[in-house]
Amino acid sequence: MQNMNPVDPDEGTPVSLKIRQRIQAARKRFHANDNIADFIQPGELELLLDEVEEKMKGVLSSLVIDTDHDHNTDKTARRVAKMYLKEVFQGRYVLAPPITEFPNAEHLNELMIVGPITVRSACSHHLCPIMGKIWIGVLPNEHTNVIGLSKYARLAEWVMGRPQIQEEAVVQLADLIQQKTQPDGLAIVMEASHFCMSWRGVKDVDSKMINSVMRGSFLKDANLRREFLSLIPQKG
Repeated sequence: MQNMNPVDPDEGTPVSLKIRQRIQAARKRFHANDNIADFIQPGELELLLDEVEEKMKGVLSSLVIDTDHDHNTDKTARRVAKMYLKEVFQGRYVLAPPITEFPNAEHLNELMIVGPITVRSACSHHLCPIMGKIWIGVLPNEHTNVIGLSKYARLAEWVMGRPQIQEEAVVQLADLIQQKTQPDGLAIVMEASHFCMSWRGVKDVDSKMINSVMRGSFLKDANLRREFLSLIPQKG
């Protein structure tokens, strides 16, 4: 009797490969700090979790850790896979948080500063934690879209929830806020500790990195830039 069940040509293909092929077919990037949520179909994130778990078991085995008999590490592969996909790297795999935008009905045009926003990321060189704070300065105009203060924090969390380089992360966040609000000026300052310096390497526990992005009026107007920087509380 002929088998009437259709054969799935993708059966047995790792879900990571399916996602990769979709991205490549669309001629898009999938660098560590890129968001790839548009290419992940419903249910595939759980399958990806299973796949990463299996790969992580291989990593632990190659590190010569007896996960079969060590009660501390018998479930480590699953925990690490879940941590990467659903927590510290979640910004790669989920769509941007919904942001309600309102028209600038009162024609606000004064400097507004949000921060410090606590952010957590991971260095894409060693996957070591980056822990820091962000301050955002916005100079709106009558056409600027107004968003709630908490939404700046949600956007920052989404961008930082990927393997990042701090310099690139701040630019990504600036681009996103610029697109969402269209202000006359936008300024972002980030200060962070990098565990790839304090946990390994030179093991310098006190060293921090501070960088900034200035757009529009903040780039052109030195007085506005000084006002923003003077209103940020003492860092460190």
